[in-house]
Amino acid sequence: MTNIMIRHKAFYILLFVLLVAAACSPSPGESTVGQESAASIPPIPSSSPSPSPSATTTATATPTATATITPTPTATLHPMSIPALRNGEYPGSEIIFEETLEPGANYNRYYVSYISEGLRQYGLLTIPYGETPASGWPAIVFNHGYIPPDQYRTTERYIAYVDSLARSGYIVFRIDYRGHDRSEGEARGAYGDPGYTVDVLNAVAALKQLPPADNNRIGMWGHSMGGYLTLRAMVLSEDIQAGVIWAGVVGSYEDLFTRWRRGSSEGPTPTPSARRRWRTDWLARYGTPEENPQFWNSISSNNYLAEISGPVQLHHGTADESVPLEFSETLYVQLQEAGQTVELYTYEGDNHNISNSFSQAMRRTIEFYDRYLKGE
Repeated sequence: MTNIMIRHKAFYILLFVLLVAAACSPSPGESTVGQESAASIPPIPSSSPSPSPSATTTATATPTATATITPTPTATLHPMSIPALRNGEYPGSEIIFEETLEPGANYNRYYVSYISEGLRQYGLLTIPYGETPASGWPAIVFNHGYIPPDQYRTTERYIAYVDSLARSGYIVFRIDYRGHDRSEGEARGAYGDPGYTVDVLNAVAALKQLPPADNNRIGMWGHSMGGYLTLRAMVLSEDIQAGVIWAGVVGSYEDLFTRWRRGSSEGPTPTPSARRRWRTDWLARYGTPEENPQFWNSISSNNYLAEISGPVQLHHGTADESVPLEFSETLYVQLQEAGQTVELYTYEGDNHNISNSFSQAMRRTIEFYDRYLKGE
């Protein structure tokens, strides 16, 4: 290796150690919205609010080119690569009702569990009141953003989000991921380990086995790190008919390394852990994205958008200090270029949780699901 290449790689490693490896910790806005009691959430408005912020019709970001990946023998595939994950099996299991919780406005709430890779995973499940439709209720797998696993609790945070979807006539399955609260396994993060992705795919399979759910009308919602998992699941599974992503970590791996820096709102930098060592380990083993584009392209969902399972709706605040708006703008262009159905809404001056425009963003979210899951 030449001195130039050594200096080049050393630069990347020094840069990447400073970058974020896990989806951002919830900002103060999320704590306020996520911990709000369900009783205080107003009904979703039926009339359209003011036209601003409006749907973005053009994206200013330069899209990352969609790469054509050369098939690689299964034995040599990295476990985080899309081809390797497509070779996996995700049977899910029967959903076990562990505890009945206090009901919502027009739906029941349950603490439930399912099996993923032999590990018992837990989550929150809502089921609408009333007679089940002949085909079953449309359902949404809900992927939360990064919360320190030792602080995460199943019934806390995202209460307003789940309530809004549940009261709109959807089964909502908000899963915990391994190592969170009572879920078995180790929380190794989303970006360097396939575990959370496997949990999401097994949650979809488990939901398909739930009698009140319509297994032909399954959607997915994700925030921040959960947006990364949602995009990933939609290029891996044909069972997800529509996906909505709020402030998602949806850049390619090269973008995650070179365009993502910590914002001051995220608090102190976490101490090093196994969840973050994958960056330097991968660089040492596989080289930089410039040196080994085939490897880095193989693990980025952005390079498989031609095979995504359904329409996607993106939301992002322009003042997001945790995840760059550029990620959503670039994905919007990439999906258009791949011939996919996509919408992008930006919210002027709003934060990572879109707290100021929550009602408007949620109204658009529900209208999107109604269109593609209910056919309205």
